[in-house]
Amino acid sequence: MEAPSWAVLAFTWLASIALFHYLTTTLHRRLRKQKYPPGPKPWPIIGNLNLVGSNPHQSFHHLSKKYGDIMQLKFGSFPVVVVSSPEMAREILQTHGETFASRPATAAGKYTSYNYSDMTWLLTEITGV
Repeated sequence: MEAPSWAVLAFTWLASIALFHYLTTTLHRRLRKQKYPPGPKPWPIIGNLNLVGSNPHQSFHHLSKKYGDIMQLKFGSFPVVVVSSPEMAREILQTHGETFASRPATAAGKYTSYNYSDMTWLLTEITGV
């Protein structure tokens, strides 16, 4: 028998490190269970986009009847939190207002919210951030 070459040893070493990293991060995720708002189970690639119809406000209203005033949806691979009651929105903006005020001003916001004058950008204008 011939001794293994350096390439086989290097590949084995890298594979074992990758496997160890995968197992430790998976275990860490299971132990660190974060509490997320309730919501429907997303599809693998499209998320919950199939639940949003031609009238999104009506779709969100029907979903809020089932999952509550605050729910988490996935649009593609991006998690989105939907709040459907004024009391809950007020509480979230009071406790996490700085997070929402520090959003970057993108071209999409300029053209979809009438030059940042929509309700979405109101907090940014008030705080001056």
